[in-house]
Amino acid sequence: MKISTKGRYGLTIMIELARKYGDGPISLKQIARENGLSEHYLEQLIAPLRNASLVKSVRGAYGGYMLTKEPHEITAGDVIRILEGPITPVEGIENEEPAKQALWKRVRDAVKDVLDTTTLEDLKDHVDDQTQDAYMFYI
Repeated sequence: MKISTKGRYGLTIMIELARKYGDGPISLKQIARENGLSEHYLEQLIAPLRNASLVKSVRGAYGGYMLTKEPHEITAGDVIRILEGPITPVEGIENEEPAKQALWKRVRDAVKDVLDTTTLEDLKDHVDDQTQDAYMFYI
């Protein structure tokens, strides 16, 4: 399964909103600037997230976007399904032989499990283990 820039950048928006949760609305301009992304592209991605009631917009000079739920209540799977559609690693598995059907279903279920058990809270608090090891000194 390949996640496009829609899913990847959509997750970026949502992670940034989760990091700032409780601080008021955040503008897409700020998210775009901090992450080196196109504000115009982020504007296209925020609409389906708003239509799915994962984010709400606040108008005005200090407006922007906010999560409608707490970060631990929104999963990566929620975001990916809205922006990418159903999670399916292979199209037309019903035409495959039973062994391959079983394999593709296991792959699909494993991907769904990871996405559906990873919340925005997990993603916003993620610490890169490799970065930590880079600063360890061994004698």
